[in-house]
Amino acid sequence: MYVCGPTVYDDPHVGHARTALTFDMIRRYLQWRGYEVTFVSNITDIDDNIINRAAQTGTTEPELAARYEQVYIDQMDRFGIAHPDHRPHATEYVEEMLDFIGDLVDRGAAYAIEGKGVYFSVAAHARYGDLIGRTPEELREGAGARVEVDVDKADPLDFALWKAAKPGEPDWDSPWGPGRPGWHIECVAMATDLLGEIFDIHGGGDDLAFPHHQNEVAEAEGAELGFARHWIHGAMLNVNGEKMAKSLGNFTTLSDLLDAYEPQVLRLLMLQTHYRTVMELSDDALSGASGALDRLRAWHRRAVAADLDQTASADADAVARFTAAMDDDFGTPAALAVVFDLVREGNAALDASDPDRAAAAHVTVCDLAGALGLILAGDGQDGDDALTERVEQLLAERDEARAAKDFATADRIRDHLADEGIVIEDTPGGTIWRKT
Repeated sequence: MYVCGPTVYDDPHVGHARTALTFDMIRRYLQWRGYEVTFVSNITDIDDNIINRAAQTGTTEPELAARYEQVYIDQMDRFGIAHPDHRPHATEYVEEMLDFIGDLVDRGAAYAIEGKGVYFSVAAHARYGDLIGRTPEELREGAGARVEVDVDKADPLDFALWKAAKPGEPDWDSPWGPGRPGWHIECVAMATDLLGEIFDIHGGGDDLAFPHHQNEVAEAEGAELGFARHWIHGAMLNVNGEKMAKSLGNFTTLSDLLDAYEPQVLRLLMLQTHYRTVMELSDDALSGASGALDRLRAWHRRAVAADLDQTASADADAVARFTAAMDDDFGTPAALAVVFDLVREGNAALDASDPDRAAAAHVTVCDLAGALGLILAGDGQDGDDALTERVEQLLAERDEARAAKDFATADRIRDHLADEGIVIEDTPGGTIWRKT
């Protein structure tokens, strides 16, 4: 898998998190299914945004890119996104890009404009637009700001492979003069070097489908490479019903959101929406996901307290339903429904004093939740482990008080926990709790 990574010039926002979560989920599921997955996600560490931001902040492009790359990695670690097997940087692949561009020029698929750089000729690619189901004519009419208009280009859709250097900008030597690579050629060079001329999956946010991914296809096929067998694009998100944008004042950094909510809450919320559907982000949605995660963990605590058989066989029917949901275009909403159905079945089994059925449900829930990256025991962040230990101790004291018919003390403990946002429920199988 090759997944387009960030251009590192600012803090990662929630949209970055959703794209990262989508492909983290796909990777984890494929591994759960038994595939060996090589996962590549790049860092674009040179482009116009980086150059402009470095000039604004009075730093160098490499210093700026290195700083925001580390911020991105730190926040993805906090969110629970597994590291890629390879994290190539665009600036490490300039020589490979130059070789690739030279090959395209030799094949007649690209041409140089003196003083401007080298451009790919869309006319040389008969299938241009196929990736997004549009013709070149439709793209010329409707692409707007996403196509650079230049009277020196043979076609408005032609795009830069090599950009001639401007005064004060970073540059590298090339047969066409000093300059730097265009954006689209970077990913082709890195993907084919690390994964070969044909690989299985190429992905990214749906905002990259055009022009970035379409142009990658044109470059690769212009060099007669097979490139990606499958393309996967994840949808964006809305904040309180509106597309997230700085101009609307609803721009949310990942750091701010994870300061307010546990990372696993955000993961569950994102998994509740199919990756190709626009996701709604709101306090109500996050609160709902928080409650769902609490129910999942309350069941896990209850099952652990019941000392169920952890070597029990999984529920084969539930595993089959989960697998069918995920095999259908990674249908996480339907897959999660299987998990929560099992939670209800497991609680009912414990209520009915059926430990064998409860154990099968618990083993299966742990397995399926793990395939989605959901952590049932708490992630140890923000005092979760300490909270669990303290609540369990208070519940043990309450159980002792109830056994001694000291109901005043039992009620006082219950009220104290309620004041701290802990709801308890007495069941035939014991007391379970969750955070409100």
